[in-house]
Amino acid sequence: MNPAATASESLVGREEALARVRALLGDDVIGGGAALLLGDPGAGKTAVLGRIAADAEGEGARVLWASGVRFESDVSHSGLHQLLFGIHESFGVLDPEHRDALRTALSFSTGPAPSRMLVCNATLLLVRAMAAHRPLLLVVDDLPWVDRASAAVLGFVSRRLAGSQVGFLGAARSGTAGFFEAAGLPRHELGPVDDGSAWEIVGRRFPGLAPSVRRRVVAEAAGNPLALLELPEALTGDQRRAAAQLPAVLPLTERLESLFAERVSRVPPAGREMLLLGALDRNGGRDAMRAAGESCLDLLAPAERERLVQLAPDSRHFTFRHPLIRSAVVGVSTTAERQRAHRALAEALSGHPEQRAWHLGEAAAGPDEEVAALLERSARLANSRGDAAGAIVRLNRAAALSPEPSGRARRLALAAYLGAESVGEAGADLFLEEAERTGGAPLLAVTASAALLINGDGDVPTAHGLLASAIETGDHGYDGRDDALTRSMHTLLLLTRYAGTAEALERYLALFDRLKPPVDPDLELLTRIFADTADPDPAVIADLSAQLARLHREADPNRVVRIGSAVQYLDRLGTVRNDLWRVVRQGRAGAAPTRRQITALAMLGRELFHAGRWDAVAEIADEGDRLCAERGFPFPRWIFRSQRGLIAAARGEDGSINDELVRWAMARQAGGVEMFARHGLALHHIGQADFEAAYREATSIAPPGSLPGHLPQALWVALDLVEAAVRTGRQAEAVAHAAVLRGAGATRLSSRLGLIAAGATALVAEDDEVRAAFGRALSSPDAARWPFDQARVRLAFGERLRRMGAVGEARAELLGAADVLRRLGAVPWSKRTENELRATGLSRPRANGLPPALTAREREIAELAAAGLTNKEIGKRLHLSHRTVGSHLYQLFPKLGLRGRAGLRDALLALTEPAAADRLSSGS
Repeated sequence: MNPAATASESLVGREEALARVRALLGDDVIGGGAALLLGDPGAGKTAVLGRIAADAEGEGARVLWASGVRFESDVSHSGLHQLLFGIHESFGVLDPEHRDALRTALSFSTGPAPSRMLVCNATLLLVRAMAAHRPLLLVVDDLPWVDRASAAVLGFVSRRLAGSQVGFLGAARSGTAGFFEAAGLPRHELGPVDDGSAWEIVGRRFPGLAPSVRRRVVAEAAGNPLALLELPEALTGDQRRAAAQLPAVLPLTERLESLFAERVSRVPPAGREMLLLGALDRNGGRDAMRAAGESCLDLLAPAERERLVQLAPDSRHFTFRHPLIRSAVVGVSTTAERQRAHRALAEALSGHPEQRAWHLGEAAAGPDEEVAALLERSARLANSRGDAAGAIVRLNRAAALSPEPSGRARRLALAAYLGAESVGEAGADLFLEEAERTGGAPLLAVTASAALLINGDGDVPTAHGLLASAIETGDHGYDGRDDALTRSMHTLLLLTRYAGTAEALERYLALFDRLKPPVDPDLELLTRIFADTADPDPAVIADLSAQLARLHREADPNRVVRIGSAVQYLDRLGTVRNDLWRVVRQGRAGAAPTRRQITALAMLGRELFHAGRWDAVAEIADEGDRLCAERGFPFPRWIFRSQRGLIAAARGEDGSINDELVRWAMARQAGGVEMFARHGLALHHIGQADFEAAYREATSIAPPGSLPGHLPQALWVALDLVEAAVRTGRQAEAVAHAAVLRGAGATRLSSRLGLIAAGATALVAEDDEVRAAFGRALSSPDAARWPFDQARVRLAFGERLRRMGAVGEARAELLGAADVLRRLGAVPWSKRTENELRATGLSRPRANGLPPALTAREREIAELAAAGLTNKEIGKRLHLSHRTVGSHLYQLFPKLGLRGRAGLRDALLALTEPAAADRLSSGS
């Protein structure tokens, strides 16, 4: 067997490469093909060779393996000797001349040195003879280190395998010259693995690695499998758990360093200083070239010759050819050299205060409040751009440089807060402990504790009480400009929403009312809307509208998500859809905090559910759930479970997911979360026609005739409550709830809530008001944007019309609802619609819900038949035989969903009613 390491981690993400190489070798086990596999050091070339070889052996082939060795590269035929040693006893299959030549060349016997052509032919004849009865695969790794004589033989053989059962597969580092002549041979470049595969590789080998550390490893390794497997090995246990800060440049193991250290050492000292500037430069080598001045190109030339760096076409910046060269350069440098390089970079960046602060911080040898203040300012700027992880690193360095314990504690507390609230674990507990040891427990430290408590056990009342008490006893004087107080109030508001109790809201509002102006505008907007979602103050709505008009220019993802939170309970998420997608894309690219990406996904999922794009909601739920699991945010996973619960309820699938979420929320006393799950349960029971259970779930959120201020979900479940009340004979309760819903200001701000309010009003209308009430509900030009809600209202209208005896009108509404419900996959409601259509005399709903396409002759015959004429009478009037009339009727009945003449008049009436036709063509 070959000596290659074939650990499963090394082959993750290499399926395409394996398929490509197999194709190059031939369709059969070995089809006379030859191929070269190229790639950077650590790309996994040996692992791919090993898998191909193992698969060939498993299919009955024999594998001969050799690897180029640097210290044997000047020993003639050493590579060929390694390859053929395992079959040297079979040299006898050759004729004496070729056998003796090969034995002499490989030093199995003595004699005059054979010619190169003789050795080449002997090798070719040998491998073809060996493959006559069993396919043979020749595998040569590290081709550039194979000696000249062997390389010549292998090059000769690899080009003459057509028609045989011999295959040749070689591997070499990209851009590395050797003696092997590769021209003309098919090749495959083994590039970096994708991020998903990289994440899996690290997770398999290091399952306990903290999510933030895994992200850093994946970023530094840049898709290099060896780096992914080795970089975590160089970290300490605390660093792997995110209990200690990671260095600016990750260290290398000895194995990784050996790949590049020798090449780095061959660069002259001045060139190595230039490389160090580039390694510490956070701007793609541009700042390094600025710091080096006019001599930068000359200083880089030796590194270019060693293929360590690649200069950009404009010669204004450079990149390292391999992601680990940067770490190797830093690894062989001294502390003094790194500090000098950082100072040089800081001097070159006098016009760029944020980058300059970073380099000054790294160059500082002891406490320095001026530099610490610059770093803190830089951290706040980074966080406003969505780079919470970068802000944490800056704050940690600022804390280390802080001369006073109070400043150190404050900066560590802010780092802990950002770690817990925006990024995940990210060492937040470490920062928190150190902050408390250094200077007591600043307010932000308590805020971070509350966030960590939620991310851990999820004990909502404890977290809410802990933070509220800290704010009540703080020394901030309720100054609305106090940054720590503002951040803490934002967190308390979120905990209040999780708690979902009137008491929690009352305590929060009491604290908010004590804030002295000026108060953070976002906090004020969120508070005013959340305090009275059902009937918001017009001035607050005007403020929100102004914010929405400017949101497309907002660069801070934190603010985008806050404004999104303000509009979601008002059911106007469509106004911020593009901005939320922008945050998601930024999060995927690592340019927005994970928590903001999660929240944006959650809001998009809710908006897409109402828009009827349920498959897209399922995809979002999968992404969000995976993100929570990978990034250290277990608590928000409930959001995506509730989205799956809504889809399951609407499609008539298993309702256990909502039951499980209720139990999960109750265990954590998260009443707000529980109400999301109960909304799903109410919808599930409506679909299953268990209206008593639906009424029980809906009224657990909002008692009939009220819209609790602390539970904005009451607006979303209102239609379920009214329908369940009507169906269970609770007409007074239904009327009361429809009335309070109709009076809610939010229903005039959202077209969907307006549809729900009008639909609820129509459900309780008297018979003589039904047509007008449902007409108002369905006449909104935006009603079609909410297909599920619109179809439910149309279904209710059709049911009511049928009971009133207006069968033709009922069919038009039911057919319109049937098409939408089938398209959505809302199985319970679709079945209800089909049953109602059968009750009107239609055997089945039409496939598209649109008026059937009757020919002019069919329409003429149908109208005469509906008037009561017999087939013979129709034929006589139209000059047709009665058999032809019967044939036309036989064809048109199925188009109208009929089995016979019964119901023909109503079916034709449904086609000609202008109101019905308008509704059917409006997108239903």
